Formats: sequence, C-alpha cells, structure tokens
Amino acid sequence: MQTKSKALLGLASAFIISSALPNLAKADQLTLCWAAWDPANALVELSKDFTAKTGTEMKFEFVPWTSYADRFLNELNSHGKLCDLIIGDSQWIGGSAENGHYVKLNDFFDKEGIKMDDFVPATVVGYSEWPKNTPNYWALPAMGDVVGWTYRKDWFEKPELKKEFKEKYGRDLAAPKTYDELKQIAEFFQKREIDGKTVYGASIYTERGSEGITMGVTNVLYDWGFQYDNPDKPYEMEGFVNSPDAVKGLEFYKALYDCCTPPGSSNVYMVESADAFKSGQVAMQMNFAFTWPGLYKDEKVGGDRIGFFPNPAEKKHFAQLGGQGISVVSYSDKKDAALQYIKWFAQPEVQAKWWQLGGYSCLKSVVNAPDFASSQPYAQAFLDSMAIVKDFWAEPSYATLLQDMQKRVHNYVVAGNGTAQEALDGLVKDWTEVFKDDGKI
Repeated sequence: MQTKSKALLGLASAFIISSALPNLAKADQLTLCWAAWDPANALVELSKDFTAKTGTEMKFEFVPWTSYADRFLNELNSHGKLCDLIIGDSQWIGGSAENGHYVKLNDFFDKEGIKMDDFVPATVVGYSEWPKNTPNYWALPAMGDVVGWTYRKDWFEKPELKKEFKEKYGRDLAAPKTYDELKQIAEFFQKREIDGKTVYGASIYTERGSEGITMGVTNVLYDWGFQYDNPDKPYEMEGFVNSPDAVKGLEFYKALYDCCTPPGSSNVYMVESADAFKSGQVAMQMNFAFTWPGLYKDEKVGGDRIGFFPNPAEKKHFAQLGGQGISVVSYSDKKDAALQYIKWFAQPEVQAKWWQLGGYSCLKSVVNAPDFASSQPYAQAFLDSMAIVKDFWAEPSYATLLQDMQKRVHNYVVAGNGTAQEALDGLVKDWTEVFKDDGKI
C-alpha cells in the first residue's frame, strides 16, 4: 500500500485538507469506536492528520471482534455517549437506522458535496443504505472487505507437485476458478508431506458462537444458487433459502470440511484461519481481505510464498461482503464535530492515504486509479472480489436471523446432525417466525 510517493501525497494532502476545512466545528476530543484489528491501527495513524488540521484529539475505543457486536450494540441500545463516531458492521445498519442510533447523513452529504456515486456501489448498498436500494444514508463507506482466499504459491510451484497434479487432473496446478477445482486441490494437498511436515488442504470458517460459519458457508451457498428470499416478493423464503441448488451448496461445504481441513477445525474464524496458514498447516485458507496485508508481510509464508484469489464460482459467482461504514452516533454531544471528521475522511487524498496505510478504501477514485491493481500483490484480488459481493440480512432483527443460521448450518456441517435439506428447511421455519414477529409477513 505504498505505491505513490508519500512525500508528494503528504504535501498535496496538507494543502488540500487545510484549505478544505477552514471552519470546522470545534471539539476538544472525539471518541471513535471500532473493532481491535490491523485496520484500526492504520486509522489511528491516519487520524493524526485530522488532529493536526483541526486541533481535535482523537480517542479510540477498540474491542476484540469476539465482543465487538455485544459491546457496541449494547452501547447503542442503552443510548450511551461513549462513541461520537462508530464504525459499525454492515448488518447493523437496519436496526441502527430504525432505532435512531445513527444520524441520517443525507442533508450533510448534500451540504458538503459528498456524493455516494463516488463510492463503489456495493459498499454504498452494504454499508450506508437503509432501506436497501434507497437513497437514505446512515454511514459513509469506510472499510471495504470481502471473503477471499490465499494460497501457498510456493507449494503450487513445486515442479514435482505440478507434474503429479497435471497427470492426475489434466490441468495445471493453479489458483482455482471454481469450487470443484478448489476441492480437487484441497484433496490433493490433504495429509501430504511437504518439507518434512504433514499439511492439509484448506482452512474454512466453522465458528459457531458469533458469525463465523455463516460468513463462510454463504460464499458457497450463493454460488450454488441460494437466495435469501423471492426477488419479487420480500420475505418469501420457501424454495429460495432451501432450494435444491442451495441444498447442494450446503452439502458441498460439509464435504469440503470433512475431506480437507486440518484436525481441530470445528471452531475456526478469522484468527484461526490466518494462524493455520501462517503456521504452514494448509495449502489454502478462506479469510477476509483485511488479513492479506499482514499475511503478505509474514516472514514465513508471505512475499513470494503467498498468492491471492477471489472466491471461486460455480453456477453463479458471489462472495460474502464484509466491511463497515462510519456513522455519527445520535446520542453524542459532539455530533457537529463528528460530522467534520466524516467530511475529512471522505476526501480523495485522505482515502488514498488510507489505502497506503492498510485500510481498504471504497472510493472509486482510489480503487479505479490506473496503478491500483498493481499497487500490491493482493490489490487485483480485492478488486475482483468487491465486484461480486453479496451480503447477509441487514434487517433490524439481523442478530436473531444470524444466530438461527449459525445454529442450523453448524449442527449439520460440523456436528453432522441431519441432512442439508433438513438444515435449510429448519432455517426457513426459524426465519419465518422472526419476520412474523416483526410484522413483515
């Protein structure tokens, strides 16, 4: 993320930012709440420029992902004043809009000339809009993220393995384009000895407690044809959530789990998947794109040893959206100053530096820049992935919907209970009850 001259960018940024923000609303300090992860550290560094231009100190409240939702949704639901700004998960947008937790930003965007057309469309829908596909904005796209894959490029390039794979499958050993190809590669590497160590095919998400297995299995379900509801009749789920193709997709995910994951893979999410890759256990790993910069820098598996590819395809081609938007908390006593932070953050020069420091900008001028795809080894995979994103429910009842899916798919995929058809039939039943309670069906 250091393709452009930092010195040149710094000079340009200093001039443009200082001239663009002459009359900021003043506050001694703003508190921004987010998860504790590498992009948050990058934001701390980036925000030093905001403090330098405005005199407003930035305080950060970061909590681990395992407690991120509980901590900050409780803060919002209790109308707490801890957070002036919050980078909230994409699924929170419906509940936060309808419950009045976030400041609606339309008038502010209009006043300041901030145009949602300047951002990648999928991130606007995913992070900013409620109701979806309407011009009602509750956040500025802040951190683009999506599920993709890394692979051991050095293993794939071993001559003896390339020869053996070509003889067995009749094609080159390369990053897979389809899930069937991915499973073949995973089977090829499963329990193989490489450099004196037994390795395994793939690490995939299986975590039960928060959102892990849902964020994993959806990548496969989408590609087989799963839909959340009837596109022509909202909340009609029978035959869409549990369609024959969706059942086949869930069966595939279980087959991949059963055949090709390392021992002890029953509760894997972001950290565990990255650790499996960094420790040299697996040939491939599923994970959100935010992990890629750190993995690329890893002394043991990074550099020339690692490759990146977008989620494979089958009948369709999608990837599970991650990422978040940044919002002003309606209970803050410093809303005007918080809005000025968003104004500053939205500037193209700031967004370019955000990408350099380790954040994933959603601004078109950054990701569509001629040199973006070559700016990092993972940049093209990120672009390809963000072009195919699809997201989970963003309904106000998303937490219940999520836990229903966590339970149903984990019980089938990991615990081995029942059939895929029974799991998805049960999910339709669960979700129907939720939406009936919400008065939507």
